[in-house]
Amino acid sequence: MNRLKVGIIFGGASEEHPVSVKSAQEVARHLDTGKYEPFWIGITKDGAWKLGDGPGESWEAGRTVVLSPDRSVPGLLVLEDGKYETIGLDVVLPVLHGKLGEDGAMQGLLELSGIPYAGCDVPSSALCMDKSLAYVVAASAGIATPKFRTVLAGDDAGAFTYPVFVKPARSGSSFGVSKVSGREELAAAISTAAQYDAKVLIEEAVVGSEVGCAVLGNGRELFAGEVDRIALSHGFFRIHQEEQPESGSENSTPIVPADVPAETRARVQQTAKAIYRALGCKGLARVDMFLTDDGTVVLNEVNTLPGLTSYSRYPRMMAAAGVPLSALIDRLVSLAMTGAAR
Repeated sequence: MNRLKVGIIFGGASEEHPVSVKSAQEVARHLDTGKYEPFWIGITKDGAWKLGDGPGESWEAGRTVVLSPDRSVPGLLVLEDGKYETIGLDVVLPVLHGKLGEDGAMQGLLELSGIPYAGCDVPSSALCMDKSLAYVVAASAGIATPKFRTVLAGDDAGAFTYPVFVKPARSGSSFGVSKVSGREELAAAISTAAQYDAKVLIEEAVVGSEVGCAVLGNGRELFAGEVDRIALSHGFFRIHQEEQPESGSENSTPIVPADVPAETRARVQQTAKAIYRALGCKGLARVDMFLTDDGTVVLNEVNTLPGLTSYSRYPRMMAAAGVPLSALIDRLVSLAMTGAAR
């Protein structure tokens, strides 16, 4: 049986570049090479595309390659000595995080190429990346969201009930996020967030636990992984901000399955699926939410290409539901191929 030619794109020019490389390394450890012929496409921090044997330490020394946006010349164009070689791909698995990876930019290029790809399409990727727009759409579907306002650096932010969280509206992980306890701290927090995005989101803090749900599937056929809960000792959850995340965080511990009643777990999963559908997601997404003391589930954010590292939440939630990473890769490829055929 011929193996499927799978392009795995990783790295990227965003601040989440190192996490993406780690995600790709974990995918490499679990990819069934009996089923798939992998083509490892790493994007350097400067935006150069490199084709190599894998996401190991020397991947940036690979051959120069680009993805053809011309459907009459499908696949990869490997550039060498003034000539190019064409390599066809059956499907692409983007393992990218943050800007130019999960904001619709890469998805647009893949749409032009005509190659099926795993994950959300252009509109849902862009929508989920902009937290303020995601809140508006989710609220219109009857889903609870934080009270928020968007500003630009230097704007008068107005009055708030403190504490508030100030964050880039369109950035990944918790880069540029600050918890603000009073108005005197607000201007500095806005400046910090503006280093990552010109559009800054200010939202009133939701009192409750942070919970998450991994969702997999297209349309109405969705599978939810186990719910997790982030147990905090102090401060707030700063994903991917640790110096050695593999050894754990100094203030947070993910509990999978979450230590909540079965009824609450089901409500979180149902809400995650409702958010996923309302925002037009497909393939996969990690839906982060707050669970208040009265049982209300409030949207926090949606990650359309969540981390797949050994310490990432999405694969842990799926594994706890009986879907290890090797099986998850199979399902993502199948969903990409099925979605492209519709």
